[in-house]
Amino acid sequence: MARRGKQGRGGPRRSRKKEEAPTRRRLKVLDGLKAVNIDDYDFLRQFVTEHGKIIPGRLTGASAKYQRAIKKGIRRGRVMGLVG
Repeated sequence: MARRGKQGRGGPRRSRKKEEAPTRRRLKVLDGLKAVNIDDYDFLRQFVTEHGKIIPGRLTGASAKYQRAIKKGIRRGRVMGLVG
């Protein structure tokens, strides 16, 4: 079977202009946060979807440090039966 060339593959070419990176929005809830309290159901509920999945940090605007703390708090809350 013969190989086809590159013609017909790929989409339209994009311009090589450097696009500005979008500014990251900080979550207002995290300002001044020292530690995540697993008993605070309303706070943890903001970071969980209605299906129970943890919302990623790129969507919430949380830094990696706070996202890890939130993840740990949600998982502990699930074990204790506080977070669904």
